[in-house]
Amino acid sequence: MELNLAAKTAVITGASRGIGLATARTLIAEGVRVVGAARTITAELRDSGAVPVAADLSTADGVATLTQCAFAELGGIDLLVNNVGIGDAMEPVGFLDADDERWNDIFDLNLLSTVRVSRAALPSLIERRGAIVNVSSINSRLPAAAPAPYSAAKAALTALGKSLAEEFGPRGVRVNTVSPGAVRTPAWEDPEGFGAKVAAAFGAEHAAFLKQIPEAFGMTTGRITEPEEVASLIAFLLSDVAGNITGADYVIDGGTLKVV
Repeated sequence: MELNLAAKTAVITGASRGIGLATARTLIAEGVRVVGAARTITAELRDSGAVPVAADLSTADGVATLTQCAFAELGGIDLLVNNVGIGDAMEPVGFLDADDERWNDIFDLNLLSTVRVSRAALPSLIERRGAIVNVSSINSRLPAAAPAPYSAAKAALTALGKSLAEEFGPRGVRVNTVSPGAVRTPAWEDPEGFGAKVAAAFGAEHAAFLKQIPEAFGMTTGRITEPEEVASLIAFLLSDVAGNITGADYVIDGGTLKVV
């Protein structure tokens, strides 16, 4: 399938690893010029061919840094992937253990970063009749499966995508959401990441816990999703091949979600 993305420009947030890095590589392979933002620039992002921008997108200043660099490097923005999420505040704690600071940190990163980046990019996206993909989570539909602040932030992000699609669709901008389940990313595999913390909370050894995820989550395919699979879905939704798809929420979770 020819996606016809060559010569387009894109901004990807949370691009240093996982889904964001895979998306940067996928779009670059399609001929897209990419600016990738992350709080910490990894060697993988630097070597991907994207223009790396170090920015903390949980802050207004970080968003300003990203957008200024993006316009300077690209001249304008055709495509936006709001992928940044999880963050250091993501801990496997109950509702009563999540104070206001934790709620604010998680909402700033998982929701308000998208609000701010989208607001800054939309004038260019409108001019170029571009497209946005927001990366949410199946936790927006399975709120009991993650800490309450994260699930609430992702549910709000999914709702935001539909609002933006409705408001800006008549002006030529398509907005869609991708909601992954468990994906083979550092969030799950890093010894200091969220997955390791969940394993420790249950008294499980990290490697054994990871092997049990497909069965524990009821994945029909029997395996977790690869970042490249999510990236391929994102690339499709950004392309003109998906030209009449907007306001949609695509789940990619190996069959974890089993509701109509």
